[in-house]
Amino acid sequence: MAKTSVLVRERHEGETDLESPSRNSAERSASGTSALDRLIHERIRLGIVSALAVNDSLSFRELKQLLKTTDGNLSVHARKLEEAQYIDCKKSFDGRLPKTMYRLTVAGRKALMSYLAHMEALIRATRAR
Repeated sequence: MAKTSVLVRERHEGETDLESPSRNSAERSASGTSALDRLIHERIRLGIVSALAVNDSLSFRELKQLLKTTDGNLSVHARKLEEAQYIDCKKSFDGRLPKTMYRLTVAGRKALMSYLAHMEALIRATRAR
């Protein structure tokens, strides 16, 4: 389990902004897990792991263009995902130009699938009302 996920659970004590104290245990168990992975939930980080889930690997430049973000913003968010071991980063040179490639790790794919299942359960619960 990633260190970040543990911190989120401790900070929120099993609840997130999307969950209210009035939710009963059946609703919580229907959502799969009791805590939303806040590391992936952020827009740029969700974009990174989603893009890498459907591609074997992507370069820094490709991710930057795809997500329409700045170098600094992408770098900070990619580093957070790398620290959580959700993505792997390989740096090399193409001639004299640096080249950074990213790929999704097994832990990252598992975290994304868990996140998507949680969001699908929230959507189903909301539509059922």
